[in-house]
Amino acid sequence: MSKIAFVFPGQGAQYVGMGKDFYETFSECREVFDVASEASGLDIAKICFEENEQINQTEYTQICMLAAEMAVLRAAEAKGLASSVNAGLSLGEYGALVASKVMSLADACKVVRQRGILMQEAVPTGGAMAAVLAMDAKKIEEICKETAGIVSIANYNCPGQIVITGEEAAVDAACEALKAAGAKRTLRLNVSGPFHSPMLSGAGEKLAEVLAEVELTAFETPYITNVTADYVKTTDGIKDLLCRQVSSSVRWQQSVERMIADGVDTFIEMGPGKTLSGFVRKISRDVKMMNIENMADFEKVMSAL
Repeated sequence: MSKIAFVFPGQGAQYVGMGKDFYETFSECREVFDVASEASGLDIAKICFEENEQINQTEYTQICMLAAEMAVLRAAEAKGLASSVNAGLSLGEYGALVASKVMSLADACKVVRQRGILMQEAVPTGGAMAAVLAMDAKKIEEICKETAGIVSIANYNCPGQIVITGEEAAVDAACEALKAAGAKRTLRLNVSGPFHSPMLSGAGEKLAEVLAEVELTAFETPYITNVTADYVKTTDGIKDLLCRQVSSSVRWQQSVERMIADGVDTFIEMGPGKTLSGFVRKISRDVKMMNIENMADFEKVMSAL
């Protein structure tokens, strides 16, 4: 019997048309988009399915990604597919909380809509992010600490791929130092700001006000948080972790390693893209990795399990 983890992707995997075939196939999935629209005051199906510029703007991207991921989740649940643990990368952590029955879909949509707005508004001028390839994490941490200005690790994605974030000049200086120290490559990312940097701590503080109005319920399925790469046993502290997550490192590699150590042998990426699938394969070749992005994937996964 497989021990399954549902994993939910973060911002960056979005595209026009995501979730459309689920919307057209399952009433449960149409209901997801209706709930997301009502909670956000936006026409989420229109933004997801019709050509527009909003889909790549943080304040809209996040709620649309969540809707597409939750449509996949509802389709899987309708067919009896269940997980033993859930996790998500950054924004995807809200999908994991819904999957674990800790947060309602409506509340997750309300929070994520405000999270996107707060992060968009909080983006300071002069912020940047860069991917660092083929260098040990500890060495990257050391160089970030030695670099003048604000620069730190945003994402521990997988072996050989770490993302740094912070002030533009500090990120550029760190990239030069990292290349001199042996990094295979550094690549500036086309993002609107220094996400998962202390520079966004103000957005996390404001998010606390939004989360204060949300009622959390007891876990039906365990969940692992980005901030500590560990299980959260009770609802106490979840809101604080979600606020901290906005400005702290996403420990994705460590989260996956923890799940594997606890016996997870099958990961299913729920939603747009195959980013997490690629990360998991680089973390371990000993586990099965599947993704459900469209109906063809869905049918393939259901027949395999």
